[in-house]
Amino acid sequence: MPGIWNRHPRYYLLVFVVLAATLYFLVPVHYEHSVAPHFTLKDNDLPFRMARASRIYDKVLEDRKKLIKTFGPTPKDISMFPEDKYPWPPYTVWDFFPAAFNCPHEVERIGALGDGGKWVCGLSRLYDKPDCVVYSFGINYESSFEAEILHNTNHCQIWGYDFSVKSFGPEITSDISHRTHFKAYRLDGEDKFGPEDDPPQYTLETLLEKNGHKFIDILKVDIESSEFSTLTSMIKPYVARNETLPFGQLQIELHLWGKSFEEFHEWWEILEQAGLRPFWTEPNLVYLNYNRDPGYTNLAEYSLLNVRGDNIFIRDPPITITPPAQD
Repeated sequence: MPGIWNRHPRYYLLVFVVLAATLYFLVPVHYEHSVAPHFTLKDNDLPFRMARASRIYDKVLEDRKKLIKTFGPTPKDISMFPEDKYPWPPYTVWDFFPAAFNCPHEVERIGALGDGGKWVCGLSRLYDKPDCVVYSFGINYESSFEAEILHNTNHCQIWGYDFSVKSFGPEITSDISHRTHFKAYRLDGEDKFGPEDDPPQYTLETLLEKNGHKFIDILKVDIESSEFSTLTSMIKPYVARNETLPFGQLQIELHLWGKSFEEFHEWWEILEQAGLRPFWTEPNLVYLNYNRDPGYTNLAEYSLLNVRGDNIFIRDPPITITPPAQD
């Protein structure tokens, strides 16, 4: 063997190059970036991705102020959907509130294409989470969203609420129904569940207490324009107490019926103040197509991530090391 190395040094060099190249492609290379003084993170680290997404979103906040100043100059002067007149302002209300926060994981549509499905950030993070909790307000006998979550996770339980129907939709089949819970309740900003209240209505905090939950991983809300008063009543107490909202992400349909830009802008900033950041949006083109009128552009779906606290979508769970068994 020594003779081979002595007589063929190029062979040795070739082997070295092959081994080095193999290690280069097998071992991930991390490039460090400075995100703050004396603090560096790596590209594939979750904290780095969150910090980068926050910087991008902060720029959007500044751009929103500039756009309001350009066409306002104050929120009360902004039209939701400017009329067709010259010079025509090149915006709609949705341009002020883009889904500009980068989800730090995969984004995928859960549930049906078209009406019923929602865009979710990092469902894989819930795949084996033992205490996974999902709340869904607004069922309308269409449960493809809920069914797909159950099929793609091992332990998630779903609590569904809708006073206009009597159960989940047909997508909840017998093999997954044992992980669902349905009540014909109404979500609202105050509790009303006396004998004369039909349907009974509950705040989110009351339902959490009633179900023995501290936190919701995914919260879906589609309650036909009641989302504004309901979420205001829900979120303001947490902001006042400087507490983290009790959910990891929010999928919501917004109905701008009868709303001014000033009202919507104020409401949206309450969500942002509480730590919610939009990572996906799409207009409700089904509603637009059904009405056959370009004026019906005031419905949109939004998906928002809670960037406060330590929920599974923004923080890696602690690593638990089990000591070896003693003989």
